[in-house]
Amino acid sequence: MKMVDEAEVTAAAIGPCAAIPAEHMGFIRETLDRVGDKWSLLIIAVLEPGPLRYTDLQRQVPGISQRMLSLTLRQLAEDGLITRAAYAEVPPRVEYTLAPLGRGLHEIVTSLIGWAADHHDEIRANRERAATTGS
Repeated sequence: MKMVDEAEVTAAAIGPCAAIPAEHMGFIRETLDRVGDKWSLLIIAVLEPGPLRYTDLQRQVPGISQRMLSLTLRQLAEDGLITRAAYAEVPPRVEYTLAPLGRGLHEIVTSLIGWAADHHDEIRANRERAATTGS
């Protein structure tokens, strides 16, 4: 029986990712965790048409708490995916916009959201089937 090298199996499983140096994989995973978060994806999608204020974002991303919206906006700004512009007005105004880096991610995000929308009935049916069969 032939012994299988775990590294070879991993490299084969990830295909094109095999060319990525191992020392970069941890950071790549962290980045994917950040941008792959459901709230990040939705915020990137709704910011595409142009700047939005905090309350507008809250209205357009149903179900997000104030705390989670604030945290996600801060993280996206830290990563350079969005910009935050504060205007010295009364009352103060803050707007969020997709940064060039975020615009590059937008097409991927809308493709993923579109895929989810196209297949939600099938996924829901599979989940219900799994719940009733116990698998």
